[in-house]
Amino acid sequence: MKYKLFTLFLLIFPKFLWAQDAGKYAFTFLEEPVSARMMALGQSGLAIYDNDITLALANPSLINEQMNNDLAFSYVHFFSGVNYGQVQYARNFRRLGSFLFSVQSMNYGTLDYATVNGTQEGTFSAADYAMAMGWGRTLDEHFSIGATARLIGSYYESYSSYGIAVDVAGTYRNDKGFTVSLVASGIGTQIKGFTSGVTAPLPFNLSVAVSQKMAHAPFRFTLVADHLEKWDLTYDSPVILIGRIDPVSGDTIPLSGVAAFSDKLMRHIILGTELYLGKSLSIRLGYNYRRRQELALADRKGLVGFSWGFGVKINRFQIGFARSTYHAGVTPNYFTLTTHLGEFMRRY
Repeated sequence: MKYKLFTLFLLIFPKFLWAQDAGKYAFTFLEEPVSARMMALGQSGLAIYDNDITLALANPSLINEQMNNDLAFSYVHFFSGVNYGQVQYARNFRRLGSFLFSVQSMNYGTLDYATVNGTQEGTFSAADYAMAMGWGRTLDEHFSIGATARLIGSYYESYSSYGIAVDVAGTYRNDKGFTVSLVASGIGTQIKGFTSGVTAPLPFNLSVAVSQKMAHAPFRFTLVADHLEKWDLTYDSPVILIGRIDPVSGDTIPLSGVAAFSDKLMRHIILGTELYLGKSLSIRLGYNYRRRQELALADRKGLVGFSWGFGVKINRFQIGFARSTYHAGVTPNYFTLTTHLGEFMRRY
């Protein structure tokens, strides 16, 4: 019965598929990871089953009873004036399963009112918020399922928007360190748009994630194939196309054959690795090909698309840090602090 339930859970995923174009959907802040570990791995940590509460919001099938009473705080010093944060707490209920509660926000700071001539006439604020409740259930030693429901709100000056979203996921793991997850996120709707009668779709993403921890080496390798609901994710920026312009006609020289196929394929792939230095320290690296292709300058690619970070355990706290290069000159910092409240209760 457990295997039939797991199979049925996965078969319903295709019913939620639809194509989408960048810049045409609502609540895009939901796509930004807030977990330092997730970002250090380039957003490829969706299939790591080691009771990390900060990964479970992105993949609810990772929620399990071992997270009971875990608490996590995450903070991102994003781009200029933008701050992004999240609080998570997990609780296990014997008959109902394991639950994860989360509140996240992205604050855009104080912005200036200005006329068309540039005259300032005061200030206003803008922010996005989301409250989430996730549920996970372990079916047996190999299979688990989960779902997360979100209430979403955006408030920009005197304009507001509301929506709801659901994520569903299933995970298989074995005793050789291999884990694979199927995750469908952003299933929902914008209930109220910023303009009366106008709504937009949510940022849906169907992804398959894989991780493999080496049995005789201190490494874990991770891979995510994301946005499988749409094959061609190409976005050709006029800046990025420098070097692919015909000097005579001025037309863009398109990729073709193997080069075109490889480029489209790699835009779905995110890679990551963790190196474990003892039981209390890990070094993390990630690579996001699509981010590099979309945001790097043609003549100055630098480390765009790459990310790195570390995790360290100090007493009763797990501390995570990450940096991710979005484009030349801008590298956001990610901080995560995780603890198990049960340890404090036993001590006091």
